[in-house]
Amino acid sequence: MVETDERRHGVLKSRCLRLHQTGHRLLDQIWIEYNGFLAENGKENEVARACLNYLTNEMPEWDEFIIGAVDAEEADKYASITGLHKHVRWEAPCYGVDLDALRHSGEHYLDRLSRNTRYQINRSHRLYEQRGEVRLVRPDTVEEAIAVFDRIGPRHLQRWGNGPDQSGFANPDFVRFHREMIRAQWPDGGVDLVSVMVGDEEIASFYNLLYKQVVYFYLGGMAVDSDNRFKPGLLGHSLCIEDYRHHGFHYYDFMGGDERYKANLGTLHRNLVQIALQRDRFKLKLEDVARRARNRWLGEASTGYER
Repeated sequence: MVETDERRHGVLKSRCLRLHQTGHRLLDQIWIEYNGFLAENGKENEVARACLNYLTNEMPEWDEFIIGAVDAEEADKYASITGLHKHVRWEAPCYGVDLDALRHSGEHYLDRLSRNTRYQINRSHRLYEQRGEVRLVRPDTVEEAIAVFDRIGPRHLQRWGNGPDQSGFANPDFVRFHREMIRAQWPDGGVDLVSVMVGDEEIASFYNLLYKQVVYFYLGGMAVDSDNRFKPGLLGHSLCIEDYRHHGFHYYDFMGGDERYKANLGTLHRNLVQIALQRDRFKLKLEDVARRARNRWLGEASTGYER
């Protein structure tokens, strides 16, 4: 738990508690998803209730308790326990593929996709095969795993940009954290680095987190081709999904994000939010009124409404 002061709109100062975050943008760029209270299996609700009651009743100084990214239903539960106002600061859908259901059905993954997405993947696969054998390759050592992660960097920067709120690879703290995480977790199977190879050419690389036989896609780097018929990301994900299904994994989770490829490749299974549980403070009420008025005005402006 970290306590920080957050200043908004140049005048409003709020004392915030944050769960597993610091309040410093660059340090928090690793962006925890499925955040929550650490608890023994089966005791999650009990621990959450005890922690929230303690924070609410025994620590009266804070204005907002910020939690995220957390399942939207879990966020509702936290608000209900505390009785505090829930302000949603950020939200995003989560798409994924149920590998157990796919395995039990006996279907090929591509058969469950739309005709257009399936066509793009199959066409891309055929075109790449003209260059060489298409295959998945994994590193043999932790040093090779880190090298795969490092090779993702330039492609990720090219795709998302090198600004402070864009690719994490522009942030040395982000790179340092994940290199150390790979060093610690790869030997025990906590992370997976996968390269999609066409002959000797690496066309895509994926950095996935593995936990309890669930695959969490964290980030990837794709080669850019002048011919847009080549779809290294779509093809790479489809090959990984079939590979993880073959190896007995339960679920392939694209995690938070409304990118089109996630919706095309997966099914919506939950929503993630970052919330602020707010105490009954006049300044926060005033901010909420101003926010609602702004959103209403923007909504009216977007529809061309005139008084």
